[in-house]
Amino acid sequence: MILQRSITLPAFRRGYHLITDIIEKEAGSLPEKGLMNVFIKHTSAALTLNENADPTVRYDFEKSMNRMIPENDSLYTHDEEGADDMPAHLKASLLGASLTIPISGHRLNLGTWQGIYLCEFRNYGGARKIVLTIYS
Repeated sequence: MILQRSITLPAFRRGYHLITDIIEKEAGSLPEKGLMNVFIKHTSAALTLNENADPTVRYDFEKSMNRMIPENDSLYTHDEEGADDMPAHLKASLLGASLTIPISGHRLNLGTWQGIYLCEFRNYGGARKIVLTIYS
């Protein structure tokens, strides 16, 4: 059986934000076992799994990605939407638009310290659309 839900996340400021609780709430009742795919319908934001305990990890992600992919690089020709736009596309491509997470015992089978991050790369990205697909 396949179940699918579309949700809209509220606007988040630029950075890395734990959204595990939102995803779990919006997913509703999960099967005994299966898979959940979480897909973001945008090209300037991404999803990833990482540390959910220490918030400094999210801060360090932001600093490190900005160092690797800076704004206002003279290489960029796609610059009409602002200095943060082309770097946002590059960062989103590196981290990706989807996650697939196992479901066991009616719960997402995440590691002890794993959480789902929304990676917002735009200064004013706005609300973000997510599709949850549950396979059982």
